[in-house]
Amino acid sequence: MISKVPVSLGTRSYDILIGDHLAGALASVMQPFARRDRWIVVTDAHVAEHWLPSFSTSLKACVETIILPAGEGTKSWDHLASLCDQLLALGVERDDHVIALGGGVIGDLVGFATSISKRGCGFIQVPTTLLAQVDSSVGGKTAINTASGKNLVGAFHQPSLVIIDPAMLDTLPQRELRAGYAEVVKYGLINDFAFFEWCEANGKRILSGDRDAQTYAIETSVRAKAAIVAADERETQDVRALLNLGHTFGHSLEAETGFSSALIHGEAVAAGMAMAHRFSAAQALCSGQDASRVTTHLSSMGLPTTLKDCGITAASKLLVGHMMHDKKMSGGILPFILTRGIGQAYVDKSISLKDVTAFLDSELR
Repeated sequence: MISKVPVSLGTRSYDILIGDHLAGALASVMQPFARRDRWIVVTDAHVAEHWLPSFSTSLKACVETIILPAGEGTKSWDHLASLCDQLLALGVERDDHVIALGGGVIGDLVGFATSISKRGCGFIQVPTTLLAQVDSSVGGKTAINTASGKNLVGAFHQPSLVIIDPAMLDTLPQRELRAGYAEVVKYGLINDFAFFEWCEANGKRILSGDRDAQTYAIETSVRAKAAIVAADERETQDVRALLNLGHTFGHSLEAETGFSSALIHGEAVAAGMAMAHRFSAAQALCSGQDASRVTTHLSSMGLPTTLKDCGITAASKLLVGHMMHDKKMSGGILPFILTRGIGQAYVDKSISLKDVTAFLDSELR
């Protein structure tokens, strides 16, 4: 059975299709977007090994492939330039739809490349990681990393279609599955206490490969994100900003580890969410019991929740320095996504960085 979740954005609206083994029905699902008897598929070396042959066969058309290195390092100026050159060499046209087959790195890079190639052409997201399926493939945020920080150069460029096949998670390493789970439980922590309770009860089923649990988690997460994106597409009303829960702390941790495999994105988000709850408790915004509950659950799922877990011993001022490059900085003010309790996240623009520094000092002890 295929579930359809619409993302309502006027002329930029599109559907998210969710179905087990949906990738095997690509020819019919993607027919409305076929402009010529060929597709351009961009993927990475790891995904290509597992999924590219069967994926290409299911398209039932000529397939041109571009295979990039796996890893966060691919979200760079050099790979962006190379990808654009390769797309142009293949004769990409404005009404073409380039397929991004991969995790968040491939989705972000292909989305950005298509937003600027020929002044904008179409793309279709086929996310292959849990993190990409529940978060990065939906919403149109595309970007690359720079020396100054994560996702600082990019564009809002909505996909034309998102195809989510939970079966693709069968080849995902456990570490990547755990990292993706952080973005699942995030939706409960933002504004859905009942979903957080469901995650507490069923999170390990997701990691064990239980398809029913995985599909429920994906669809619940996608519906939550679609509603937020529809309400605040370009993050101008403090609605979409809630999706950054854990990311201000998390991005600074990624920067300190050099955007490397030492700490992958979902792990950094998990630690960041735990820290955001503990910081909220330290500021008397939420109860220490709620903060402990969140930390305990994330830890029980094998995710890092402290600076020590992330292998970070850097001085707090260095971590705050990374935060100063955050793309959400406006008028010299860095907004934090904090919480008044589980399922009660909000945007706080009154936080003193001195308080953040003091909190990080306490976390490093």
